Amino acid sequence: MAGGYLSKGIEEYSSRLKHYVPFEIQYIPDAKNTKNLTQEQQKAAEGRNILAALDKSDHVVLLDEHGKQYTSIEFSRYIEKKMSTVQRRLVFVVGGPYGFSPEVYTRANEKISLSSMTFSHEMIRLIFTEQLYRAMTILRNEPYHHE
Repeated sequence: MAGGYLSKGIEEYSSRLKHYVPFEIQYIPDAKNTKNLTQEQQKAAEGRNILAALDKSDHVVLLDEHGKQYTSIEFSRYIEKKMSTVQRRLVFVVGGPYGFSPEVYTRANEKISLSSMTFSHEMIRLIFTEQLYRAMTILRNEPYHHE
């Protein structure tokens, strides 16, 4: 769970998003006893928790540094297309500090990147919820986004 100011921002944009689409954030429990685990073992443990939270019919998009990058306008078009083509849940996944396990990469339908820079996963949650809200306002021609 994110710290104070990040949590408030995430809650604000999550609340705004619910006016446009069904939206929820599901926090996956952290892996236990990580001090005794290698990075690969931590990724594997986190991966098992992520995979357990997914349905077989989910369209899974990893927020990953090696994914495709979009401008805000391009991202709004991406979201619009996904909303009309994805049959069930569209699930965006933020990984832990070491990224995703090979099993999670295999399960994913695609990857997108929010930046070439590295951010904490808490910050990515805030940045992503804001960008998703921005995409919805762009699609509705509302005056939030400025070119």
